[in-house]
Amino acid sequence: MPRATNSPATRQRRKNRLKLAKGFRGARSKLFRQATEAVDRAQSMAYVHRKVKKRDFRKLWIVRINAACRLNDITYSRFIDGCNKAGINLNRKVLSEIAIHDPNGFSKLVEQVKAQLA
Repeated sequence: MPRATNSPATRQRRKNRLKLAKGFRGARSKLFRQATEAVDRAQSMAYVHRKVKKRDFRKLWIVRINAACRLNDITYSRFIDGCNKAGINLNRKVLSEIAIHDPNGFSKLVEQVKAQLA
């Protein structure tokens, strides 16, 4: 009796992996082993970098808030401390948007914070 293989499933698995490697350069998009290694690495890096992106945005928001705070004669750390004490529950993303698009509103927030700290 001839040896039975599951070639349709094997072919489908290879096809799927090569489809994921579409757009990669050279052998990484043509040969199964190189494509597998490249796709595995790409997927793991995509997972890691989704986390890094969140860190990068938080850093950006903090820099923006700090710049706006310094224009209003207060440091970032004192501002955040004052926000917590004053019960201002706005996250850093919203605070940075206010600092950019509504400087007068941000100045009023800073006044509230300074009053709380004094």
